Amino acid sequence: MDILNFNYLDLLKYGDIIIVYYAAYRLLLWAHHSHIFKLIRGILVVFSLYFLTYFAHLPMLNWVIRQISTVMLLLLIIIFQPELRRFLEKIGSFGRFFSPILSGNQANHVIMIKHLLRAIDMLSKEKLGALIVVEVGYNLSEYMDSGISIKAPVSADLLATLFWHDAPTHDGAVIIRENKIEAAGCLLPLTDTRLQDRRLGTRHRAAIGLSERTDALIFVISEETGIVSLAERGNLTRYMTREAIETRLFNLYREAQKNPRDDFKNKIVNIIRGEN
Repeated sequence: MDILNFNYLDLLKYGDIIIVYYAAYRLLLWAHHSHIFKLIRGILVVFSLYFLTYFAHLPMLNWVIRQISTVMLLLLIIIFQPELRRFLEKIGSFGRFFSPILSGNQANHVIMIKHLLRAIDMLSKEKLGALIVVEVGYNLSEYMDSGISIKAPVSADLLATLFWHDAPTHDGAVIIRENKIEAAGCLLPLTDTRLQDRRLGTRHRAAIGLSERTDALIFVISEETGIVSLAERGNLTRYMTREAIETRLFNLYREAQKNPRDDFKNKIVNIIRGEN
């Protein structure tokens, strides 16, 4: 029987491959959702130059690059300190590290979207300037730390209160994570890109700045006109209608339902079967 011929060593071997493959996959996924990925490419360029000068017999240039590389090992700890801290926090919270992006059930997502749409309508009609960030894959903890911790379910009334004129959180951003308002009054990085429309103010510059560094969705309500804009991946889309916002949010959570681990499982099955 096949059961009698089953080799537990083969099971351990495949288990070893799966663990290493999945760990590498999660590391690359985490790096992809942070600006550390660009820095890694820069480091690879430096090391490529090192090997190129070595095999090209350019001792002086090779020596310079080697000295720079030695200093870079020390600088990496300083440069990557925030990313390393968040990565260790993810390992500490084991469940979140191995959980899909935007975890949670569909009913909670629908309720959150309903309240968010209602809040954006209210803020737009009242011309209350607002900056609402929806976390996707990139961890926004460093920006949450600059604001006031809220940790409350998303509510249209609460969002309107946080952005009311006299509220201490009026000028900052609200960050939503997993259907909850995690923090308010948060400071966001401003973009260095020159904006063609001079009517766009600090809120729009902050929204674009965060979208250039992360994969978050950032909604901006203009205090002067009440126009709703969406910043995503470094691009700003103005005059967003309720239908367009609703469609984008539901598409976001549909994409999240396509768990990236499904692709991983398919690849593992192919490895075990000996397929490419």
